[in-house]
Amino acid sequence: MVRPKTSEEIELLRINGDLVSRTLAEVGKLVAPGVTTERLNEVAETFIRDHGAEPSFKGFEGFPAALCMSVNDVVVHGFPSDYVLKEGDILSVDCGTLYKGYNGDSAYTFPVGEVDAETRKLLDVTKASLYKGIEAAVAGGRTGDIGYAVQSYAESFGFSVVRELEGHGLGREMHEEPGVPNYGRRGHGARLIDGMVICIEPMICAGGRGVYLAKNGWAVHTADHRNAAHYELTVVIRKGRAEQLSTFDYIEKDGLIKF
Repeated sequence: MVRPKTSEEIELLRINGDLVSRTLAEVGKLVAPGVTTERLNEVAETFIRDHGAEPSFKGFEGFPAALCMSVNDVVVHGFPSDYVLKEGDILSVDCGTLYKGYNGDSAYTFPVGEVDAETRKLLDVTKASLYKGIEAAVAGGRTGDIGYAVQSYAESFGFSVVRELEGHGLGREMHEEPGVPNYGRRGHGARLIDGMVICIEPMICAGGRGVYLAKNGWAVHTADHRNAAHYELTVVIRKGRAEQLSTFDYIEKDGLIKF
């Protein structure tokens, strides 16, 4: 049974949402050719702990790091490493926090230096598809409305939607019901209830939608090794319009990302 969150719970989720948003901005300041993903992970973990929270991904089912760092054809769940970012790469950063028993979760795909026009389009369309999904996330609707909004927008540009991974509810647990697929039919799926908190996170591929799991059991790659992008925000379902608990404003309004 999916239940709406109380106002007190939503406030704690909002604090976590703000922290993951600011952590992503701290990472974004350093994303550049010549930087290792491990260095970015260290910065994020320090920032999270300095603000009285814990990195919720670290140790989750054995995951070894504070951030998921997914480069180019890695859709999600990449490990930070000694990989040195280079001009034209894209880096998807997924961040989780745990503060006062509640979770935060957000993701952003950063261009590394200058990227080509097709890659820029992939990033723009994936992020825009997230906002299309948020527009559809209203009380009385269904998760299929969100999935349809994301899928129809992304596919209209010739991109494809990963089917094996989805968004989720958020609260005391990092992954709660309902699942929130990025594809679907309007009027189908779980009912969206006022006060429900969910993460919407399109994972969009430049090529085909096929993916495979790496030997480490975590990193998900595109089958054709073309790029994939991933953006995620946490929202509260409301009547008429969802309320965002995480934001990209710290990244974009401070001019870290140029459009």
